[in-house]
Amino acid sequence: MSSTSSTPPVLKTSTFACAWCGLTVSTYAADGTRRNHCPSCLHSQHVLDHVEGGPSDCLGRMSPIAIAVLRTGDWTVVHRCVRCDELTSTPVCTDDNQLVLMRMAVRPLAQPPFPLEAFGTL
Repeated sequence: MSSTSSTPPVLKTSTFACAWCGLTVSTYAADGTRRNHCPSCLHSQHVLDHVEGGPSDCLGRMSPIAIAVLRTGDWTVVHRCVRCDELTSTPVCTDDNQLVLMRMAVRPLAQPPFPLEAFGTL
């Protein structure tokens, strides 16, 4: 009789503390994809510098400033570092706060950079 040994699945339990709200966050979303931002407030921490010559140890808080929609229709969160102003984008995860996402997505329509009365004269 031969015995087969099966390897138990590896649990993905890495966590980080949100730089803004302090929530303990799993580095994996509910669907198993990797995340680097808080699903509650969408803030992140600047741990990877993409700007040549930039401070790689910045560790500033990455504030969510906008939603971008890719050609594929996938949404991404655009972050700006409050310390060095670098911009990055991160895919939206399935368990991200939908209310916060929608507020960010409609902000340009709700607060346009021009008076809405201008449309009355067109």
